[in-house]
Amino acid sequence: MAKIKGSIVVEVERCKGCEICMVSCSTGTIAMAREVNSKGYHYAYPANPELCIGCANCAIVCPDGVITVYKTKV
Repeated sequence: MAKIKGSIVVEVERCKGCEICMVSCSTGTIAMAREVNSKGYHYAYPANPELCIGCANCAIVCPDGVITVYKTKV
């Protein structure tokens, strides 16, 4: 059975920094940036992308739908 490697892309300018994705990430992939976007929010980003398993919990719970999850077979 093939192993799945995940990766996420966050639309930085639409993220309002609610941290729900960070809390729902069971692998610790997501963190909040120290920088702010043009709206003044600390945005989510993949701080540890190598840990992502592509579960898509972050995208499911995001109230604004700013996270896209990609899965690749390794």
